[in-house]
Amino acid sequence: MGRRIIETEQAPAAIGPYSQGVLAGGTLFTAGQIGLDPATGALVPDGAAAEARRALVNLSAVVEAAGLSLADVAKATLYLVDMADFKVVNEVYAGFFAEAPPARAAVQVAALPLGARVMIDLIVVAS
Repeated sequence: MGRRIIETEQAPAAIGPYSQGVLAGGTLFTAGQIGLDPATGALVPDGAAAEARRALVNLSAVVEAAGLSLADVAKATLYLVDMADFKVVNEVYAGFFAEAPPARAAVQVAALPLGARVMIDLIVVAS
């Protein structure tokens, strides 16, 4: 089945040597997305909730570029610089996965690229 690189202008360009997503064997693995505005390449203002919302919009664009949807997400991982942001990020996240949410992990990390507070990655399975 091979491996296909997934890229879209609807999500920020990679800020390092990685792809926005890789589709392999019917499974899409996304790169971690932080709350970058794809038009400016800058981190969105207003904290963790805004960053989480933008990261999920970016991820949705990558998922759709692969011909899939957020309903196909099997696993999500949230990376938070401060677990005090968990509640507000969780509220934003719930708006994207209201029905049959995927499995998920949330971990605290020491730091994220560009001073971001939140990063999210997904594993998406074609149904």
